[in-house]
Amino acid sequence: MRDLKFIDLFAGLGGFHIALESLGHTCVFASEINEDLRLLYKTNHGIDCAGDINAIEVAKIPAHDVICAGFPCQPFSKAGKQNGLNDVNNGNFFNKIMEIADYHTPEYIFLENVPNLRGHDGGNTWKYIHEKLSIEYEVSEQTMSPHIFGVPQHRSRFYIVCRLKSKGGLEHFKFPEGNFKGTLSINTIIEENPEEYTSIRKDSLNQLEVWQEFLDNIKSEEVPRFPIWAMEFGADYPFEEVAPIKQNVKDLKKYKGQFGKKIEGHSLDELLACLPNYAQTDQKEFPHWKKYYIRANREFYAKHKKWLDKWIPKILDFENSHQKLEWNCGNKIPLIINDKIIQFRPSGIRIKMPNFSPTLVINSTQIPVFPWLGRYMTPREAARLQCMDELKEFPTTTAKAFRAFGNAVNVCVVKNIAKNLLK
Repeated sequence: MRDLKFIDLFAGLGGFHIALESLGHTCVFASEINEDLRLLYKTNHGIDCAGDINAIEVAKIPAHDVICAGFPCQPFSKAGKQNGLNDVNNGNFFNKIMEIADYHTPEYIFLENVPNLRGHDGGNTWKYIHEKLSIEYEVSEQTMSPHIFGVPQHRSRFYIVCRLKSKGGLEHFKFPEGNFKGTLSINTIIEENPEEYTSIRKDSLNQLEVWQEFLDNIKSEEVPRFPIWAMEFGADYPFEEVAPIKQNVKDLKKYKGQFGKKIEGHSLDELLACLPNYAQTDQKEFPHWKKYYIRANREFYAKHKKWLDKWIPKILDFENSHQKLEWNCGNKIPLIINDKIIQFRPSGIRIKMPNFSPTLVINSTQIPVFPWLGRYMTPREAARLQCMDELKEFPTTTAKAFRAFGNAVNVCVVKNIAKNLLK
């Protein structure tokens, strides 16, 4: 394999750097807007890291063979506003990449983003990007996740590889298959005796105990395939045709709101406050999925009313999102929480099998929890999920570390693609 020169744009913790350097290639320039990460880049990779790429003249960037860029995904992510290329803060970075490519004409371009990039704006965003790249380059793209290489994390990302048509294009390139056949287990990345970790709070442990009691009252075959929205237990406010906010005030007073409490008040605002927060929307009509969840929870309550009425008081003081439960483990295993992976999410307490981690996200409030260990995932374990365990230093706080790892490219996936690409 040749010794190629590459640049690392939107470098973060340097996932592209680790992958390509391990294959014998040399980084000649890096750019990252976050000052803390720039300092870490110097510490971990031994080269200076420039700031905002938009403030750098392309002529001052060293000549190179490969552009690597995990360009900001927020404009295209389903979790964001999806402003795409029109995003004021992050939407113009692809055009900067093209400006660099047009000036330096590197042989390869290697990009990473969220899967939603392909379908954003009805496919128009990807059409624009593909057309720009295709002027000089042959382009190939694929969505991949590290779990296919044996890393216990489901993390689908959209990878784009390009090679100059004048150099032969991608005639001999093929994305790696990643045919890992073993059994994934989160235990392969867990630290045995971490020096620093965050314990589960007592109130969180109590919430899990209360939800375990809920599961103890049902059979495995009865476990809901829909999210449990406990606020619907006892509620009967109308929702099928018109959303509550569009209903008559006098009529709403005839019904029961969350947890079966009577809807009371002297204004529509006061009446709506008696409903679950997801029912207080400005929509004229609820989407079909929301109607289904409400309907399914009410049917579940009707079937289990006898014991649920005794259980409900234990959950009334929980914060809103913790009054919801998402059991993502199927119905063929014992309904036990303590040996599963937990996430406290805005959508509810999510319970997953311990074979692989949920996708690492930049929001530190959603760090995976290992209840059998009584603690949250550590930054070192997050590094292992991103195949970055060799880094000398991590961001200083847990929140900063998980934000950085949540934004990072997965080294294992990048390395496997690069092996096939940079021959």
